[in-house]
Amino acid sequence: MPDYLVRGLGFNGNVRAFAVNTTETVGEAQRRHQTWPAATAALGRLMTGGVMFGAMLKGEDRVTLKIEAGGPIGYLLVDSDAKGNVRGYVANPQTHVDSKGGKLDVKGVVGTDGMLSVVKDQGMRDYFTGQTPIVSGEIAEDLTYYFVVSEQVPSSVGLGVLVDTDNSVLAAGGFIIQLMPDTDDETITLIEKRLANIEPVSSMIKRGLTPEGILEEVLGADNVQILEKMPVQFKCTCSKEKFAEGLIGLGEEEIRQMIDTDGQAEAECHFCHEKYHYNKEELEALLNELESN
Repeated sequence: MPDYLVRGLGFNGNVRAFAVNTTETVGEAQRRHQTWPAATAALGRLMTGGVMFGAMLKGEDRVTLKIEAGGPIGYLLVDSDAKGNVRGYVANPQTHVDSKGGKLDVKGVVGTDGMLSVVKDQGMRDYFTGQTPIVSGEIAEDLTYYFVVSEQVPSSVGLGVLVDTDNSVLAAGGFIIQLMPDTDDETITLIEKRLANIEPVSSMIKRGLTPEGILEEVLGADNVQILEKMPVQFKCTCSKEKFAEGLIGLGEEEIRQMIDTDGQAEAECHFCHEKYHYNKEELEALLNELESN
């Protein structure tokens, strides 16, 4: 089943809800970065959260999520848009600590001492930036805390990644439930009760539940109205032209040195590991461009 996200309402519009299957998307990130299991779970959770954050945006808007919390993984960075495209990487992909009770120790690789930063590029001159401390290192709780503190929206975030013995991704996905200001106490109590008794998201996806099915599991089948369905994929925005702009930004002296020393240059994208090669003629063209400006 291809990855996709659903956006819906619950309880007559009092609840905003998102759910997503990201199994292929996280699998693509795992293959590109050769992440070890706990790092795969950490990156997969943040990418899953990131793609749902993106679904809350409009048009050409983008959002970047960064976690730096003192763990051996270093930092995690995820970038997504309003159309279901997401990309991400971790500073140290080959990081793993032993499982705890059969579960991957995400907190152990991420750390618990640091910050979650959320930067929204909504096409205006100034970016919106929100920052909250890491409260658990498990990522779902950290995103929940961010919504409550930084955006004042009572929320529940569920994220899960199941990694197979060969390091491939068996199942990945998540949900975000947000309460609107008029939600009554009875509805809140009912949702809290259901959230306390559901199985892990990765288990739901492994047994074949769709994103619609996840929302029905969380809110109850009669309480969900699906508004939109959107495909989700790992997609990078890098290009040879963008990296050329970066080379120009280094200045004449640097480019001249590349030409004199190696006669060529190579750039590699952090997000997707695509490599871009520039031969001597291309570097000279960049130099001419700089000089003519």
